[in-house]
Amino acid sequence: MLQTTPLYAGLLALLFVALSARVIARRGATKTSHGDGGDAQLLRRIRVHANFVEYVPFALLLLAMAEMQGMPAWLVHLFGAMLFFGRALHAWGFGAEPQNFKARKWGMILTFTMILVTAVANIGHAIF
Repeated sequence: MLQTTPLYAGLLALLFVALSARVIARRGATKTSHGDGGDAQLLRRIRVHANFVEYVPFALLLLAMAEMQGMPAWLVHLFGAMLFFGRALHAWGFGAEPQNFKARKWGMILTFTMILVTAVANIGHAIF
């Protein structure tokens, strides 16, 4: 049974809703029902949201599988926190005007490190 991953899934779901709300609010402000309507701010918000959606489901799956295979809880917390803070930093850095490239970069470093390490851990556990 998963004990730790649901915490990070819940936190990431709250961040997902916040990013969705930012897109919806801008759509309302620009009266744009689909696409970006040529609005640079709406396009940026759409991409921030989409980037989150592109990484988080797969990363959560890796985290859950690692936990189910017996990864110690402290490591699951470490990798869950890396994913959450990585995605939050990336969203903040990418969504800021002007962009905060340092936050965006550190967000990607945390996210990719989490994905790479949990991928290798899952592979290693499956093989050995």
